[in-house]
Amino acid sequence: MTDSDEPALAVGADAFTQDGAGLEVAVVGAGAIGATTAYDLSRSGADVTLYDRESIASGASGRAAGVCYNAFAGPLDAEIGREAIERFRDLSGDDTFPFVECPYVWLAREGEPDRANAIRDQIERMQDNGTIALEVDADALADRFPALYTDDVAVAGIAGAAGYTDPAAYTACLAAAANGAGATLEPNTPVEIRTDPSCVVLEDGTEHAVDAVVVAAGAHTKQLLADAGISIAMKPYRVQALVARGDIDEPMCYDASGEFYLRPHPEGLLAGDGTEYVEADPDAYDREANPEFATGLLERVRHRLPDVDLDLERAWAGLCTATPDREPLVGELQPGLYVATGFQGHGFMRSPAIGARLATEVCGGEGIDAFDPTRFDGDESFEIIDGMAVDTER
Repeated sequence: MTDSDEPALAVGADAFTQDGAGLEVAVVGAGAIGATTAYDLSRSGADVTLYDRESIASGASGRAAGVCYNAFAGPLDAEIGREAIERFRDLSGDDTFPFVECPYVWLAREGEPDRANAIRDQIERMQDNGTIALEVDADALADRFPALYTDDVAVAGIAGAAGYTDPAAYTACLAAAANGAGATLEPNTPVEIRTDPSCVVLEDGTEHAVDAVVVAAGAHTKQLLADAGISIAMKPYRVQALVARGDIDEPMCYDASGEFYLRPHPEGLLAGDGTEYVEADPDAYDREANPEFATGLLERVRHRLPDVDLDLERAWAGLCTATPDREPLVGELQPGLYVATGFQGHGFMRSPAIGARLATEVCGGEGIDAFDPTRFDGDESFEIIDGMAVDTER
């Protein structure tokens, strides 16, 4: 691809001014975060090669839900979420990828005061951060979104800065834009990494020395680093989703009591849950949904959308990544080695902002202190927690 083939991405929130001239960088993992990081590094003037063991968006990004929102109570999470939403809006278009504005609702049912109070607390903290979020009762929710069954709702939040997109289309677009900005794309090219000095090693044993290696290989990140003698506190875990035919325009919704999410989809509706609270093997997990998964989830979705006629189209499984504190590992792990993983299912929706911030750090700018990957020793024992769960203890 030549420079003239680069997708016509807008500026605005897409502007990236960090100077990376003279840097040679290998980005390992051509998912949403890897492709975005490669794009921003290339635009900074760095010489970038984007590697993936399979095709572009073949891992978690190609199997993600595409739900994007800024409903975060923590100030840093809210800031990153806001940057991501703004950038999704600015980069999307007829010639790039779709981004459909759609309100995001999360709710707790009656009889669960801990969850209900946690949602009220979240909304108050969001408002304190300047995030547009509204607390509503069952009647107000029904008036705003008639498709939702609300008789059992104790409290709900509505976030306006939200929407959905096609994760595979976004990733392919950013990879193509990186290529157009000068990056070399190397899909279907497994590599190993080495440190001191930084390099990637091809299957034939060829070593490619670089100034920095960025590992954004999703669930495979842990093993890639382990092969280089580096341990990180991350566990891959299996999740499931489905697409059903049915007519719904809005909202996107997370039922905290029912522990599932849903959003409109070009074929009707996309919904998911099915978190398995055990560490998964990214090379051997079952990519097909469990036999009983779709039946059980559609029953819960039909309860929330009683007037929508749903008919299963397909179901699948993917992988997310967890950390001990449910915050990601983003930044410099060792001199010349950077990582981005552990997003608890929120990696795709944050990718436009995380990619820009990670590229900034590689080019010598500031990282994200709270996400510093060296905050753990790498041998911590911890339990996997659903990334979307409403935490009643935090």
